[in-house]
Amino acid sequence: MLKTDPSTWTDPRHRAGVAAELAAADLLRGQGYVILEHRWRFHRHDVDLVARFGATVVFVEVRSRAGDRYGSAAASVTARKQALLTRAATAWLQRHGLPGDTARFDVVAVQGDRMEWLQAAFRPGWR
Repeated sequence: MLKTDPSTWTDPRHRAGVAAELAAADLLRGQGYVILEHRWRFHRHDVDLVARFGATVVFVEVRSRAGDRYGSAAASVTARKQALLTRAATAWLQRHGLPGDTARFDVVAVQGDRMEWLQAAFRPGWR
């Protein structure tokens, strides 16, 4: 749940980011995933989407870029960002996970009018 209405935001990049997150959620729902959280926060870190597919909890980072001048959207998920996502995912699993859950980290890259879903984009080395 967003705290404010995105239509009131002045930075178009923020509005584009929320639009990409909502499109990614629709993509996952269309494949049978249940969206559990949108922008789940743990301290200063957040996970764009938390979804469930059976016993798999999927932590999704959504990256949106207008073009590829500064590299691909998917490539912008750096090792540091992966570590922050892992930390937030650990907290989510401790609070909300079920026995037998496994975790997966996906990236949905939105670049221009293309959307690419990278399943198991990285592995943190646990679960």
